[in-house]
Amino acid sequence: MNFDIARKRMVESQIISRGIKDRRLIEAMLKVPRHVFVEEAMAAQAYSDTPLPIGEKQTISQPYMVALMTELLQLSGSDKVLEIGTGSGYQAAILATLADRVYTVERIRPLALKARKALDSIGLLNVNIKISDGTVGWEEEAPFDAIIVTAGAPDIPEKLVDQLKPGGRLVIPVGSQFEQILVRVIKQEDGSFVRDDIAGCRFVKLVGRYGWGTEE
Repeated sequence: MNFDIARKRMVESQIISRGIKDRRLIEAMLKVPRHVFVEEAMAAQAYSDTPLPIGEKQTISQPYMVALMTELLQLSGSDKVLEIGTGSGYQAAILATLADRVYTVERIRPLALKARKALDSIGLLNVNIKISDGTVGWEEEAPFDAIIVTAGAPDIPEKLVDQLKPGGRLVIPVGSQFEQILVRVIKQEDGSFVRDDIAGCRFVKLVGRYGWGTEE
C-alpha cells in the first residue's frame, strides 16, 4: 500500500472537503504518518474515515475529528498545549507539528509507552508524556495556551479550566458515557469562561477523579 497516496486522499476527501481551512493543520495532516500509530495489522485501514481500535479498549479517533478538534484550538506555532488522553499518540503528533511544546497525559501505561515509541520514530521530540490521571491536568507545567481532551467527560473539569491562560482554549467532548457534544471553552481574564457547543460526537469515557471516576 502506498501510504503517501492514501494520506493525501484522506486529507482531500475527509478533511478539506468537510470544511477544515487551517492551512498549517492541513499540511500537518499531510505530513504525519497516521499508519505509524496503529497496529501493524491495521495499517492498511489507517487512513479510513473511521476510528480504529488501538488496544486496552481505546481507539484512535476518526481523522476528521482530530482535525476539527485541533482547528478549534487555534494554534499559532508558539503554543504550550496539554492533551488529556495520549492514546495512540497521533493527536499529540499533529499538535506537536503545530505547537511549540506538547504535554500529554495517559493513564494506561502500555499505550503511553507505545505512543512514545511512535513519536520518537518520526522525530517528534517536543512531546512530554506522563502516565497519570489526566483529569487533574499537569499542574506543575501550567498554565497552557490550549488544552484538548480526547475522551468524553460528564462535565467541563474546573481543574483543567484553572490550568488555562487567560484567552486559552479548551476543547472537550461533554455528555453521557455513550454520546457527547464537542465543546470549546475560552477562558476570560476574570477566570470565567465562554462556552460554544460545536457538534455531536462519540468518544470513550474520560476515566479519572474529575471524569467518570476510576475504572472498575
